[in-house]
Parts: sequence; structure tokens; C-alpha cells
Amino acid sequence: MIIAGLQKTTLIDYPGKIACVVFLAGCNFRCPWCYSAELVLPEKILKQHRISEAEIFDFLRKRKGLLEGVVICGGEPTINKDLPQFIEKIKKFNYPVKLDTNGSNPKMLKDLVSAKLIDYVAMDIKAPWALKFEARNSKSEIYEQIMQEGVKMADIEESVEFLKSGKIDFEFRTTVVPGVHKKEDFLEIAKWIGGPEVKYNLQNFRAEKTIDPEFEKIKPYPDAWLKEVVSEISPHFKECRNR
Repeated sequence: MIIAGLQKTTLIDYPGKIACVVFLAGCNFRCPWCYSAELVLPEKILKQHRISEAEIFDFLRKRKGLLEGVVICGGEPTINKDLPQFIEKIKKFNYPVKLDTNGSNPKMLKDLVSAKLIDYVAMDIKAPWALKFEARNSKSEIYEQIMQEGVKMADIEESVEFLKSGKIDFEFRTTVVPGVHKKEDFLEIAKWIGGPEVKYNLQNFRAEKTIDPEFEKIKPYPDAWLKEVVSEISPHFKECRNR
């Protein structure tokens, strides 16, 4: 496991809590619009400063009574086989833990929930199942393009269904990218992941330091556009908002 960053305070990443964010390097997706290339691309990860587990635990010890939770994100945290052991050590400080994931490892997700090692999950939904996107002169499903070897769409579907089964508090979220997503795509997503207990958040694309530099030329959708989408798909969810 490579710990590549620590955000000492956040008021927005863990709903209702003052939290810190631990960034783990490495990812089994290659989303061209991702702005965390330093946590995804191996050649960039090699150049990253690494933080020891001891530093993290010392920080958490000193922040007892000030912090209310810990967010673990990436990259993709669940590619690390030692993630459960790492979280076990965090839980010894009695912090609630939120996991950010792309849903590619449903077995680990289920194991973490079963062991009561995580308290909240935010799962990224990249697109509707069959949304096609033209990139590098080939047109294929977005998930097919971004998933690395060994990841299957069935894994994503299994994680979605597991979270919807109600065993843990969770949300789904999508980064909205002009040129990739259109309004009608979100209705398809809503039909897929929607439900009376489902929370869904749309977050606007950030055109900075993207894995594919071409995406840095893209202007994000205006907030009014996102609000229209939220209004149209809200009936499918317990809660739907744009961030």
C-alpha cells in the first residue's frame, strides 16, 4: 500500500463530519478526465512523496476530539490487499471510516462491511452501462474503455446491488463531463441505480491536470445545467443533488 497524501481537514468529503482524507496511490481504472493522475499513473506515482502508516496514526492520535471521521480514497483503495488491516488500525482510534471506491472489488467491499470496518461508502458511477464514447478513434462503452485488465462490469453491478441492499450507509456519485455525458444519460443511470433509499450526487468536472490533456480544454457544464438534471432525475432517489 502506498499512502501518497493526507488532507488534514475537510468539511465536505464525509457527510456531517469534520474529517481528514487519506489518499492511496494506484488505480485499476483509467478515466481520461480524472484530475488525480499522480495517484493513478505508475510513472507519476513513483515521483510521489510517501507517507508512512506511523505518520498517519500519529496524526490521528493527536487529532482525537477534533476530527470526527477518516475518508480513505485514491486512486482505488480496494486494489490493496492490506486495506482491511490498515483500516483495523484506524478503527482502534474509534474513528468512523468512509470509503471512496469505483466498485470494482465487491468481495472486499462486502468483507469490510461485514467486519464493521467501514461506516459509509461513496461509489463512483462513471456512466450508464452501455453509454458509448469515442476516444482515440474507437467507439465503445465507457466502462469497457476505462477498466483495466481483470475488472469486469459484473463487479460494478454486484457492488451497486450490494450497496442498495441496505447493509451500510452510502451514496452514489458521478463526475459530470461535457462531451462524455448528456442529460439523457442521467435518466439511464437513475433507472439503473435509483431506489427509495438511494442518495445520488452529481459533481462537476474539473479541467485541470487530467490524465488525457485534451480534457483540460473542456469547459465544465454551468451549475444551472446540473440543477436541471437533478430536478429531472430526483424522483428516482431518496436524495439527489449537485455539488
